[in-house]
Amino acid sequence: MRRIKNSLFFLLLPFFANAQLEFVKIPAGTYSLGSKLHGLNKAHKVRLDSFWISTTEITNAEFDRFVSNSHYVTDAEKRHNAMVFEPGLREFEWMEDSTAYWRFPNGVSRGGIENKMNHPVTCISYRDAQAYCKWAGYRLPTLDEWEAAARANTRTDFFFGANNQLIHQYANIWKGVDHLKADSTDEFVYTAPVKSFAPNAFGLYDMYGNVFEFCSRKPFGATAKPGVVHARGGSWWCSIHSCGFFNSVDIGRVASIASFSNQGFRVVRQ
Repeated sequence: MRRIKNSLFFLLLPFFANAQLEFVKIPAGTYSLGSKLHGLNKAHKVRLDSFWISTTEITNAEFDRFVSNSHYVTDAEKRHNAMVFEPGLREFEWMEDSTAYWRFPNGVSRGGIENKMNHPVTCISYRDAQAYCKWAGYRLPTLDEWEAAARANTRTDFFFGANNQLIHQYANIWKGVDHLKADSTDEFVYTAPVKSFAPNAFGLYDMYGNVFEFCSRKPFGATAKPGVVHARGGSWWCSIHSCGFFNSVDIGRVASIASFSNQGFRVVRQ
């Protein structure tokens, strides 16, 4: 794939990459996290220093600046093994598409991101997210930081209460009863533009749904497994009927080199 470099952007991109993101400050304090019944996220308290977390997930536009400036090549481009989805697949069934990568996150045949620059970037691996962070001067949130930010001082599974039927006000998730076909009332079959749904009390958008968000560090009390990383918040693929990870408690697991079309990230700065 040939890349075209704009000389003005090349000189100014590091500045713009830092200037365009909005952040919310999460105050220092002791946070009650997890759940006593959760196998991977046991109830625990943790003392966190204050940190700033991006109000949205990293978008295609922001990742494009990174690639244009650094000429970075993602794992999906090198390995040609990205996992994508289309309505008609069975529950939890994905397919490998050798043409898929972040510019064509559902494969070339399903179109690119030209009109989706304000959608979260997807089809990237944990290593790709880390590369972006190194370039931009940010880092991924820890699992505990992500949860403290998502909860916004609540203790229910959802930051809006205990009723999961309210999820559609706050998150882009799958509305169908299964994945054989998309619900025709859903405007977004895949990702939605960031800030399309209501934020939590801290002013953070898409903490649930849209895309799973990579986090750093192993879960509380868990043993780190080589090559396995973690993500939180659910995605556009998740529904009330399956993969209900759009909450403050659940923690997903994925290979560090895997690239899925429902996987993205947000960033933290001190």
